[in-house]
Amino acid sequence: MKQLLILSGKGGTGKTTIASAFIKLAEVKAYADCDVDAPNLHLAVKHASEEKKTDFYGMNKAEINTSLCSSCDLCRVHCRFDAIDTCPKYSVDSFACEGCGVCEAVCPMSAISLKPAVAGVLKLYANNIIFSTAKLNMGSGNSGMLVTKVKKQMMDAVSETDLAIIDGSPGIGCPVIASISGVDMVLIVTEPTISGISDLVRIIETAEKIHIKISVCINKYDINIKNSEQIAVLCNKLNLPLTTVVPYDIKAVKAVNDGMTIVDIDCASGQAVKQVFDETIKILFS
Repeated sequence: MKQLLILSGKGGTGKTTIASAFIKLAEVKAYADCDVDAPNLHLAVKHASEEKKTDFYGMNKAEINTSLCSSCDLCRVHCRFDAIDTCPKYSVDSFACEGCGVCEAVCPMSAISLKPAVAGVLKLYANNIIFSTAKLNMGSGNSGMLVTKVKKQMMDAVSETDLAIIDGSPGIGCPVIASISGVDMVLIVTEPTISGISDLVRIIETAEKIHIKISVCINKYDINIKNSEQIAVLCNKLNLPLTTVVPYDIKAVKAVNDGMTIVDIDCASGQAVKQVFDETIKILFS
């Protein structure tokens, strides 16, 4: 099975819009949303099968047993993250706690212990089609670990299929690196803005270090033709395939707002994305 990952160096480039269109065009049996901080693929690609939820445990967090606590204040004094509250009783602010264990070590009453904390939830929709996704709780860490679990959940649930499509996270941080690991190809969706070009360079550098196939798609290319030409020069210099460009399309905005993909309606961006899809699949399976 080939895994196609769709990334963007920044948010707002249209990555999920193109990913949802690819899922419809390919009629894939397996896909995943690895943007665990703000998953939204489900809004464009409806999935009717039953949802299975599994708690995701991230880093350990400190807990104080108030029946044992003597209010000696050593935990608060030694906590460098200011995670200990003292009113009305000693307690731990789970958002501030980094699970370092100093408070547990200094407590003379053994009133503090580190326990696994729920950091998010994994979701699996499994029927004839597999959809794996997750949502990280606000303020929680280990997003890269959760992304890995999203991909593994999809792979464990899917039977024989030729292609899986993964909607990745924006940026170049841990969730993106976890998304790239093990895939066969990355399609980078960029936009012709200064920040778009800067972040495109960063995501290319990140993906190239893992030695996988890369191609680039310019979305909304006509909002700045000069910058689009600059991206084309960059791709040529780096010997990276540049797919058919996708125009800015007000009909695409309406389709997304209506919970549809851009290939569900007759629009210029949808026609362009169909060509992008054909070119991408050809590169992936070559």
